[in-house]
Amino acid sequence: MVLEVGAQAPDFTLSDQNGEELTLSELVEEGPVALVFFPLAFSGICTGELCELRDNLSIFDDSKVRLVGISVDSVWALKAWADAEGYEFSILSDFWPHGAVAQQYGVFVEEAGIATRATLVIGEDRRVLAAFETAPGEARDFASYREALAAIA
Repeated sequence: MVLEVGAQAPDFTLSDQNGEELTLSELVEEGPVALVFFPLAFSGICTGELCELRDNLSIFDDSKVRLVGISVDSVWALKAWADAEGYEFSILSDFWPHGAVAQQYGVFVEEAGIATRATLVIGEDRRVLAAFETAPGEARDFASYREALAAIA
């Protein structure tokens, strides 16, 4: 079960698609962070979702929220995917230990070895400000991002 609003978000350090290590506690010092967990790079629904985010980055910029994707894919797979799709936001690799961060956030699907589609907006004190997820195989509705960002404004 995904962390609830008001819960303390676990700190973590993961590498992005460029091999840069990012730490949540450092990221939130600059403002809220939207963590977008997704199952797998190059899959149809995930590509559609992240392309929609890419094409609407302004709503995150306008809200002063940093967008960060997270999946169990390797850094190299994420790099190839980000380059192919033109993603200019960070996508973090939760590859090893496999899905450890997704497990901490209650979004790891053990039997499939992937993260579910869950989004959490984390505030300066690492508190969950907003959270939503969809059922397996179901894309997130972009309106849910708008609602989450509006709720923290």
